Amino acid sequence: MNKALFIRAISRFLAGLLLVSGLLFIPAGTWDYPQSWLLLGILFVPMFIAGLVMMKKNPELLKKRLNVREEKTEQRQVILFSGIMFLAAFISAGISFRYQWLMLPAPVSLLAVIVFLTAYALYAEVLRENTYLSRTVEVQENQKVIDTGLYGVVRHPMYMATVFLFLAMPLVLGSVISFAIMLLYIPIIIKRIRNEELVLAEGLPGYRKYMEKVKYRLIPFVW
Repeated sequence: MNKALFIRAISRFLAGLLLVSGLLFIPAGTWDYPQSWLLLGILFVPMFIAGLVMMKKNPELLKKRLNVREEKTEQRQVILFSGIMFLAAFISAGISFRYQWLMLPAPVSLLAVIVFLTAYALYAEVLRENTYLSRTVEVQENQKVIDTGLYGVVRHPMYMATVFLFLAMPLVLGSVISFAIMLLYIPIIIKRIRNEELVLAEGLPGYRKYMEKVKYRLIPFVW
């Protein structure tokens, strides 16, 4: 086991857990926010398990997933806007619970859990199919075009999974206001995809033909 990689991964995991917990429970003004505990469970338990699997079977992929330093201005903007969006969405969910502003009934949260876990499974399948999945937009050495499995349906199945993941989060939390904020992820990810495809079409052999073969970028029969 790569000790340095393990320490880096577990540190990032714990930092994320503490950050999200703080963004939810502090604005809520209480630990008694059941939907937050539910989200933390379905978000971080699978994340921890996935990290252990990657650590054992594909540490290089884990290393790529931990790298968030973007070189291009467009992608740095995407990261910035995404961060602001998440901060606003989680904080607003906590405040909404505290003052009971536009809170959704429990069955909606439970349905959102199903959507979230299904999207998580899709995300895991994408990681299995594509070992080149870096967190940053780049063309890697010896990278090849993946056109099978989910990549034969849409060009960016990972982003498709994240759309459902992120839109399900505020519904799990029961917050209409948080959901409205999280809808901003759609134009943000569209911006990222457009820039990423320019990079891949320019630097990855065979990607232009792949774009002709697989017409839809994000959602089948939609876009």
